[in-house]
Amino acid sequence: MKPDFAQYGFVHQENLIMACIGGSQAHGAKLGATDDTDWYGLYIPPPTKLLGLEREEHFVFTTGGKLGGNGPLDVDVCLYTLMKWAGLAAKGNPSALHFLFAPLEFTTNTWNHFSARPELFLAKGHVKPFLGFADDQMKRLLGQKGQKNVHRAELEDKHGYDTKYAMHVIRLYGEAKELMEDGRITLPRPNRDELIEIRRGKYSLAEIRELGAQLESEALAAQATSPLPDEVDRDAISRLLADAHLRFWSASGG
Repeated sequence: MKPDFAQYGFVHQENLIMACIGGSQAHGAKLGATDDTDWYGLYIPPPTKLLGLEREEHFVFTTGGKLGGNGPLDVDVCLYTLMKWAGLAAKGNPSALHFLFAPLEFTTNTWNHFSARPELFLAKGHVKPFLGFADDQMKRLLGQKGQKNVHRAELEDKHGYDTKYAMHVIRLYGEAKELMEDGRITLPRPNRDELIEIRRGKYSLAEIRELGAQLESEALAAQATSPLPDEVDRDAISRLLADAHLRFWSASGG
């Protein structure tokens, strides 16, 4: 069923081409009593909003914890134009690449046709953004970088560290390794039970650091023998983008 993002102020509801639920639910590590719902999606704006003077790249909305302290009643929405998303995916942005592999809540022929060639967006060099993101989460976990989320002090009080950051560290290393080996990211994650246990504080901080170091080493080893190309074919992606936009605008009358 097509989600109603117009209720949040999204003015291109008819131009939506896909939508999925991301975050911990997509990874399979959602704890229902603690997590909000993260909606992601893609749309193709009218030609004037892509080719004209007043361009747009995304739509963002959040209830901002107003409905439940960033809990299960809260909703975050992040919608990208297909053009903006493709640029992120081509660079190996982990969150963007998830769009190619996540279970979809809504899709269209436009997205089905476009996403039929996910290999165009995959390359050996993409291991770097995954490891960089994991390193960022590790630094937040260790207090070496400012906390983005001020609502998780209770995790630190209970477990001695923010277990959600720990879960993301382990998840990202695992995703990087799978992407290098198999050219895909399985969602929900095959080790989702372990990820949930990490969120519940199964391991000590020292064990998380040791496991993270091991998984990082395995991801780099997988990169060395990966069947993926060294770089994405940007010309091929550009042709796919142009075709998708022209097809969509022609079908919708511009």
